[in-house]
Amino acid sequence: MATNEQLGDMLARLVTDLGLEYVGIEFSPNRGSSLLRVYIDAPGRPVTIEDCERTSREISALLDVNDPIEGRYTLEVSSPGLDRPLFTPAQFARFIGSEVRVNTALPIEGRRRFHGVLRTVDDATVVIEQDGREVAIAHTNIAKARLVPDYEAMGLVAAKRRNEDSGPRKRGPKHG
Repeated sequence: MATNEQLGDMLARLVTDLGLEYVGIEFSPNRGSSLLRVYIDAPGRPVTIEDCERTSREISALLDVNDPIEGRYTLEVSSPGLDRPLFTPAQFARFIGSEVRVNTALPIEGRRRFHGVLRTVDDATVVIEQDGREVAIAHTNIAKARLVPDYEAMGLVAAKRRNEDSGPRKRGPKHG
């Protein structure tokens, strides 16, 4: 069975050959059926359903030939979405100043979940500001990382309706 890194390297070449950007993979092995999720992006434009379908067909053919995954698995090809996953130092560097959520494999000061603003990135660590202080997290300790979308800045949050924050509504007396 291939490691995540070997699988990622194989898929990155294929996705790049299709003229797309390879973002990363999430592989969840299970006894019954595993899940392989491949994230792709399209430079300068949104990812289309056709991009995902074409990439899925090509990845399926490649995996059938090389057989790097034991047992049954489900393949999903997806755009990174608004809550984009971050896998590499270069991807983190593109989003310095953005809000992120990071889960670690090993605890740092008793915590495994961090949520804050991405401040700096180098080849070894990312630094996020959480609760007014900076936390350095080694890339090798990052289990999962995602951007936190600013829906308000994107204009995707509806304006609050009047009376929305006025608490529970009271009913008048029943007449009957």
